[in-house]
Amino acid sequence: MTQIVGLLDGRPSTTHWVPFARDLTPPARSVTADFVLRPITAADAEVDHEAVMESRELLRLWEQSTWPADDFTVEDNRADLEKMEQRHASGVAFGYTMLSGDESACLGCVYVFAHDARFLAAADVVAVTDAPWDRIDAAVYFWVRVSQLSQGLDRSLLQHLRRWFAEVWGFDDVVFVTSELFTQQVRLLEDTDLELRFELVEPGKPARYLAYG
Repeated sequence: MTQIVGLLDGRPSTTHWVPFARDLTPPARSVTADFVLRPITAADAEVDHEAVMESRELLRLWEQSTWPADDFTVEDNRADLEKMEQRHASGVAFGYTMLSGDESACLGCVYVFAHDARFLAAADVVAVTDAPWDRIDAAVYFWVRVSQLSQGLDRSLLQHLRRWFAEVWGFDDVVFVTSELFTQQVRLLEDTDLELRFELVEPGKPARYLAYG
């Protein structure tokens, strides 16, 4: 489970989903021929840890940090997942694990945030287009474990997420955010009809985050 740009740092969060309907219930499950998406829980610590550690070099680019450290343990991961599970249940932020069809292996993760989530509110947001940042429905981050990239699973996931947020969540305006250091994911997003809409500069981060929608 990634630290996801500081949101899972253990501090109390006052983030609210201001742009969302108060009765929003995030989908409990989404199943495709390639994977299953469901809310991540502390019980996923071992399989999630395996995917995180396999992908740690890319995740460090994505995080723009030294996380996860080489000595990051399953129990460290479980503590992170407990916080993520609590935030999902309270509607502060929604986190999904992407599992194999038989749900025995973690293939990646998806995170859904409001535009005013605490770490995003602290960022300097530069609009590349005319659309204002505070009108987006959600900012979405995702990663796919390294062993699945050669099979194009990240592309399949992105295609599915675009349909899922429009048809099931009912969102009109979602942006997909990545680190400019994570060039593999930048190329993935740019090889679609999505356009770069915002650049985010977070305090203490060496590079920009790029938001496509």
